[in-house]
Amino acid sequence: MNKTHAALSDMGARILNNTRTELFLSMHFMGAALGSLGYEMDLSTTEVGTDAVSIRFNPNFLRTLFIEHPRRLNRIYIHMIMHCLFRHMFFADLHEDRELWDLCCDIAAESVVDSMDYPAIDDVITDRRAAIYRRLEEEVGVFTAERLYKYFSEKERDYVYEEFLAREFHYDDHSFWKRLEDAPSEDGPKPPDLPESPPPQGPSSDSPEDQKDDPSSGEKRKQEMRSGTLRKMKDEEWKKNAERLRTELTIGRESSDKTGSLVRILTFENTPRPDYRDFLERFTVVREEAMIDPDSFDYGFYNYGLMLYGNLPLIEENEFREARKVDELAIAIDTSASCQDSLVQKFLNETASILLDKDRFFHRVNIHIIECDDQVQNDVVITDVEQMKRYAEGFTLKGGFGTDFRPVFRYIEELRRKKAFTHLKGLMYFTDGYGIYPTHPTDYDTAFVFRKDEDLNDKDVPEWAIRLYI
Repeated sequence: MNKTHAALSDMGARILNNTRTELFLSMHFMGAALGSLGYEMDLSTTEVGTDAVSIRFNPNFLRTLFIEHPRRLNRIYIHMIMHCLFRHMFFADLHEDRELWDLCCDIAAESVVDSMDYPAIDDVITDRRAAIYRRLEEEVGVFTAERLYKYFSEKERDYVYEEFLAREFHYDDHSFWKRLEDAPSEDGPKPPDLPESPPPQGPSSDSPEDQKDDPSSGEKRKQEMRSGTLRKMKDEEWKKNAERLRTELTIGRESSDKTGSLVRILTFENTPRPDYRDFLERFTVVREEAMIDPDSFDYGFYNYGLMLYGNLPLIEENEFREARKVDELAIAIDTSASCQDSLVQKFLNETASILLDKDRFFHRVNIHIIECDDQVQNDVVITDVEQMKRYAEGFTLKGGFGTDFRPVFRYIEELRRKKAFTHLKGLMYFTDGYGIYPTHPTDYDTAFVFRKDEDLNDKDVPEWAIRLYI
């Protein structure tokens, strides 16, 4: 490394270190996240970006910005931190339209930064940007990159408008995100040395000299890159950073007014959401069903053939076989005014598609679909999986009043007393979460089912019940 290169690298590192210190003094709770990125000069870019390992910068870009627009440099730094906390770069390869994904990630990151109220990043939200947020909020709700991508990709594309949005929300170079997808060449740049663990608080006091590559670890780092070890390691590290930050903010150490939508988005992005289909395995029972079993045969015919012909057994597959599937289930549907017709219809369509899966349900079943708002409005008994499909296609919402979950539980107990259910194992209650929950646990599995991509109101679900998402 010649002296000019070293001087430029040192200058860039000092500028970024100064920016990090200013951000930390303004937002102490961001200390661990701010300390998780190293610095590395990279002349392949004309600006600055991150690959979740380090901030890679063009020194001339940093020098100009630091002198002329230091507040914007703060915004760019925290913008990149948001990308890392929401782990945008780790999901980039899952989306076909990379430019659209980049745009959605930038909108998601900036919407959070704009909602925060701290001196180091405070800026006036223009009328133009405020109008964009209002329009998207009506259509999308929660500003996550995934939901924004779904919104733009499913509607008729307006490429001129998308280009306008890209210019409005562009802050950093996303080309480095591919670093965690593609293996570097043998003569490519070495990844920076990583600290053993991120500092628990505040920016690092290490000098830029301490952030230079360690030749002894260079080859090891390249091997980690090729094997995907570094990608997994950094993904897990940022996941932990996000969870740590969410916990710290939730317990009240920082004013929620100042942190804006950060906690809301972190909660939405990092809440584990078990799959609705997999949950059905809890309700399975073992019984015989009429179906040819190619893996077994009738020993009576086998022996009879040997006795009759001497060396010619008769093979006939058994017409019954044991199977583990669902045969009895209660499904409750919230038909209150707050639960939209379209959401209920999508839930029914999903349920119908699952019921038609012969590997999950017996052909003859006992399923009660109970429609309820503040009282039971209807009970549809499904005995054949084809009936579920017809029911979903002809569904009309009955009710539309307030929500009280308790009548469904009382009604199920009445059905059990009447032997309408003989071995009920579970209830799935589709709802938007607004209502009065029962206080006593059930002796069967109870799951409240939510739409996976909605802004959820699932915090009041009782501890003994299960949250499911479709």
